[in-house]
Amino acid sequence: MSVADTLRHLHRPAVLGLAVAFALAGCAGLPDQRLAQEAMKNGNVALAQKNYQQLADLGYADAQVGLADIWVESGDPAQLAKAEATYRAAAPTSPRAAARLGKLLAAKPNSTEAERHEAEGLLKNSFASGEGGTLMSLALLYIQYPQSFPKVNAQQKINEWKAAGYPEAGLAQIILYRVQNTYDQNLAEVERICKAALDTTDLCYVELATVYQKQNRTDDQAALVKRLQDSFAVGRVQPNRVDAVARILANPDLGTPDPKTAQALLESASGTYPGAYISLAQLQYDYPDLGDTDQLMGYIDKGHDADPSRAELLLGKIYYEGKVVLPDAAKSEEHLKKALPDQVSAYYYLGQIYRRGYLGMVEPQKAVDNLLVAARRGQISADFALAQLYFNGRGTLPNPVNAYVFSQLAKNQAMLQPQPRQEVLDLAKTIEEQLPPQMRAQAQQLLQQETAARGAVSGQDNAAVALHALPETAVGEDQSL
Repeated sequence: MSVADTLRHLHRPAVLGLAVAFALAGCAGLPDQRLAQEAMKNGNVALAQKNYQQLADLGYADAQVGLADIWVESGDPAQLAKAEATYRAAAPTSPRAAARLGKLLAAKPNSTEAERHEAEGLLKNSFASGEGGTLMSLALLYIQYPQSFPKVNAQQKINEWKAAGYPEAGLAQIILYRVQNTYDQNLAEVERICKAALDTTDLCYVELATVYQKQNRTDDQAALVKRLQDSFAVGRVQPNRVDAVARILANPDLGTPDPKTAQALLESASGTYPGAYISLAQLQYDYPDLGDTDQLMGYIDKGHDADPSRAELLLGKIYYEGKVVLPDAAKSEEHLKKALPDQVSAYYYLGQIYRRGYLGMVEPQKAVDNLLVAARRGQISADFALAQLYFNGRGTLPNPVNAYVFSQLAKNQAMLQPQPRQEVLDLAKTIEEQLPPQMRAQAQQLLQQETAARGAVSGQDNAAVALHALPETAVGEDQSL
């Protein structure tokens, strides 16, 4: 998962209090803060933004914060800059804005040393004043940037928080497991932490569902789903958590999928969370027996405004792959561009369109530009596509050094999978055997540099997953060569 995803979900408001809203609610023609809150909670971003904007224009700080939260959700760099400025302006009088600013700076990509230390100060002060979620952001800050806080040992700090009895300490520990890539080795501890926190932290439904799916514990998973459904029915669990659990149940990479249970969960959430329609559409696309094409496209229409980037990514895939409609590269490109920058896989599919010449001619530079973004943000098929491009030289000159670098990165990713793709391993072997000896030192150096650079990004992405406990949109491997 990417840092942009961290930013989007890190600042989604829970319940933004504003005393004057109670008075305003009874005045005809005036915007309603409570309506904005409810709309945001239910995934109706357009309605929430309309009401927040009107109240923000009247000078209400909490509405300004709510509006900035929506800008953060967009993941767009220009919107993020506006959100940061808004939080900063409101921070002197709004503890909530100060906390939001600290969280945003803690997760900000390419942050400066000054911004990291500003984030630390804001988060410490916010925690002392009782703002929630600040310890997890503080842990994220220490884990991502140990060089900026040389006197802080993240594990030791988490142990101190545990000893003091702070509930967030356990969730911070899960972040650390993900960053250290030791999550699977600590499933029992993750389960223990989240069982204890389940009544107060609904994101633990997602963590527990992940543990049970990885361990194929079907009875425990069924009991968890029943508890989730009961809690959701009485309003103790937000619908986005129901959506997240459903997507885990449908993910074949985590264990044996259960698409029918996932479908039932998503249908129950869709009434108050329109974004669940996109998950339903993705589920039906992955498991065609669940419905027909008209129903699938109808789901996308219903959920588009609530989750436009995922909707556009799915539409782009549909026209790219041509499984349920006739393939149309131009329509695919149009939809995929609309999914940027939020959806990493959109860069991948665009790169493949340009690499394969689906629009009438091979466009190698556009292919490299998009595939490289996808690869560096964790799309596991992008390195293989780059290796093919540089090895075959279709539309450009072959580059043995670059072909070696990306083929080795693709091979490393493949070896982490339960069943590595043989064509990935074969291509890496062929390129390595054909690499001229005089180029080997340069190729190894570039490989080390690229691997090191990606390690930092991977750490941020793993932390992001733990922080908001929402899985990536499932994207199938592109098998066609």
